Amino acid sequence: MNQSEGLRFRQLHRPRVITDELPENRYKGSSTYSGKVFRVTLFSLGGFLLLSLLVVILILESPIQPDVFRLKEPPVMKGCWEPNLKLREAQRLFEDHISGPESIANIGDVLFAGTADGKIVKLVGRRIHTLTRLGKPPCGSRDEEPTCGRPLGIRVGPNGTLFVADAYLGLFEVIPTTGEATRLVAGGQVVAGRKLSFINDVAVTQDGKKVYFTDSSSRWQRRDYLNLIMEATADGRVLEYDTESKEVTVVMENLRFPNGIQLLPDEESVLVAETTMARIRRVHVAGLNKGGMDTFVDNLPGFPDNIRPSSTGGYWVVMSAVRPNPGFSMLDFLSQRPWIKKLIFKLFSQEVLMKFVPRYSLVAELRDGGICTRSFHDPNGLVAAYISEAHEHDGSLYLGSFRSPYIAKLDLSKV
Repeated sequence: MNQSEGLRFRQLHRPRVITDELPENRYKGSSTYSGKVFRVTLFSLGGFLLLSLLVVILILESPIQPDVFRLKEPPVMKGCWEPNLKLREAQRLFEDHISGPESIANIGDVLFAGTADGKIVKLVGRRIHTLTRLGKPPCGSRDEEPTCGRPLGIRVGPNGTLFVADAYLGLFEVIPTTGEATRLVAGGQVVAGRKLSFINDVAVTQDGKKVYFTDSSSRWQRRDYLNLIMEATADGRVLEYDTESKEVTVVMENLRFPNGIQLLPDEESVLVAETTMARIRRVHVAGLNKGGMDTFVDNLPGFPDNIRPSSTGGYWVVMSAVRPNPGFSMLDFLSQRPWIKKLIFKLFSQEVLMKFVPRYSLVAELRDGGICTRSFHDPNGLVAAYISEAHEHDGSLYLGSFRSPYIAKLDLSKV
């Protein structure tokens, strides 16, 4: 065998070296290159989508134009405001057979309420009777609400008739035996240059000559109440209807979401829940101070809705959202950041946003000077959610709701 043949033999029969190197590592170079291409493509796509989203956000117009306002630091929830579970002692009535009974009134043991499907219902024992319907069906959707009607505040007048504030259709007087309804004030009519767009609650004097009611906004309707809260526009009013002259006059204006209303015993003033500002105002409607306004209670631990008298001479005030302290209040945080509000409302609908509002039901009894005497809580609204009113009758509180499918009844002797 010559030298060249020996060299060829050694090359062909060279021993194979076995290592623990994985087969894919032999192609490490090409794999690394492919990974880089993938990452670059992914980042480019993400950047493009983000840029597109920013362009859309800039182009889209926000439905709200928020005002900047400042709330005081929420009060510490201690003393009378100490959280408890007393509201969970309530029992649900008419569950899944009634929709959003916002406000409640009684004649004897018969209860009356306005519901989300536009009805005024009479509740006798365990039975529900439809007394009347103020609007026209169909009902059930956001678009149908203005024609269907949405009865909110309801009161019994001195002659035994019902006074009902419908958010869209106006102010009505209803005969509780026949259901005959007479419109006193038309919703949408212009009073002092501004529309009645969101009629909310009502109060009647003992002689029945004056009816006071709140119009929460001239810009927003009830179906856009969250827009009103977030925009915090000071376009709400308190108005007076004279049952003799049939005239409607403005008593107070420039309020931020005036909501529940309650006459004081002397009937020279009304208490008005200014929901957005977490306070209750006292508006002077008669006497020497007529046309004036002061604060009954400021800086509540939640956002007040309806106000109703208690049997002890005080007032029941309900809140379906609180400003926890200690804790974090989103509405307080956003009050001074209108640009964040605009962004949120560009991206999400009211229905979606409502899912992120923490539920917390709070009923408080306040006496003169706005002093809290007792409170009942239901953290997370497990038993009584989205409460709007506490109506006291025969030793119990009947809790209305702006969206729950029941009335909650709390026996005061048990709490």
